[in-house]
Amino acid sequence: MTRPQLTALIIASALLMENVDSTVIATALPTIAADIGTDPIRLKLAITAYLLSLATFIPISGWAADRLGGRLVFRCAIVVFMLGSILCSMAGSLPEFVIARIIQGAGGAMMTPVGRLVLLRTTPKSELLSAMAWLTVPALMGPLFGPPLGGFIATYFDWRWIFWINIPVGIAGIILISIFIDDVKSLDRRPLDLVGFALSGIGLSGLVFGLSVLGQNMLPLPITLAMIGTGAISTALYLAHARKVAAPLLDLTLFRLPTFYCSAVGGSLFRIGIGSIPFLLPLMLQIGLGLSAFQAGGLTFFSAAGALLMKFTAKPLVYRFGFRSVLIWNGLISSAALLAMALFAYNVPAILMVSVLLVGGFFRSLQFTCLNSMAYAEVEQERMSLATSLFSVAQQVSLAAGVAIGAAVIEFQRAMRDGHEILVTDFVSAFATVALISLCSVIFYLRLPADAAAEMAQKPQVPPRKPVASM
Repeated sequence: MTRPQLTALIIASALLMENVDSTVIATALPTIAADIGTDPIRLKLAITAYLLSLATFIPISGWAADRLGGRLVFRCAIVVFMLGSILCSMAGSLPEFVIARIIQGAGGAMMTPVGRLVLLRTTPKSELLSAMAWLTVPALMGPLFGPPLGGFIATYFDWRWIFWINIPVGIAGIILISIFIDDVKSLDRRPLDLVGFALSGIGLSGLVFGLSVLGQNMLPLPITLAMIGTGAISTALYLAHARKVAAPLLDLTLFRLPTFYCSAVGGSLFRIGIGSIPFLLPLMLQIGLGLSAFQAGGLTFFSAAGALLMKFTAKPLVYRFGFRSVLIWNGLISSAALLAMALFAYNVPAILMVSVLLVGGFFRSLQFTCLNSMAYAEVEQERMSLATSLFSVAQQVSLAAGVAIGAAVIEFQRAMRDGHEILVTDFVSAFATVALISLCSVIFYLRLPADAAAEMAQKPQVPPRKPVASM
């Protein structure tokens, strides 16, 4: 294993902890609610509070890494996340649990972009594709492993162990980061854009929080729409502010780079489709087909298996065909696999479900690896921290939008009939909608030049061995 791959694996282990934990409490909500004496619907505020904290602190992650060093900030982020986990396990009321999740979100907001920044600054661009293949796996496995793991622990153990399992993983991560990862700081000490931080925090938290609860009946619709509207207005004010300051918190000029623009904007359309899967698929399997939470989680495991297989094939495919061709054809296949999940509503054989999930997991993971690598092909080292923050913001908003759109399609169909019950056929329209949005991302890939990210898409040349002198 090369040094960049080892670095990516260490960072990926920490990110897996964050990605699993962000979804693990979903199936344990009833058990947690009963224990701390609250309603499960009210307890969902803990999930949205986490997203709120995540959206607020992601923009400042790049600035903090530049000022304090990526390794130090990454270790501190793990410590904050562990502290939030301990407080979650000790919570005895809803307010205590929500506050603990906000602290967890602050740590998680720093982990993903700063972890990616550490990898970008310690890995040559010619080796970045291989390293990103390892780093992509947690984002795909977390939402799949989280719900069944939470249900298993809550059913057979105590729900508080859901959060204590983060502690040994976090300690191991801190030790490995201290030993194997170099601390690379930026020589350019940018001032903190406080106005930009306030506007982006209000804007992104309003959008992410509002989109996440839209269609899920967690808050009254007028309040949800007001939050989305406030978020949109504040985001617009930030866009105007960013054009006037010399060192904005989120550098929008990065969108002038073709590879970053395609990865961020086209990739966001792709992620809207993929972001709906953790919400739509378990709901369809449980409500529509009558599977238990544990059975549904076991079935969706095959998507994670497909994602793991991808890391061995990403490099040769991109080296052979280039980023543009892989993104176009893989985008078509991934969108088709997403649409094929709608067939599950007709109670198809289990072998077909498994095949669709396995193939879909593989190609989705390949697409994420390509997008996450190509985004930084034209970014200068001094702007890497700005790029990771902006790219992470685009990811978070698109994933929240995916859940909102999937939920809105189901809610619209339910509202149009008497009784307002959810039918299994409602999921057919939902999957078709998000698959179409995902398919639209191909339009952006078509605009890429054939040699896009050529430095990353070319196999590194191995210097010839010197002949051994004969004795």
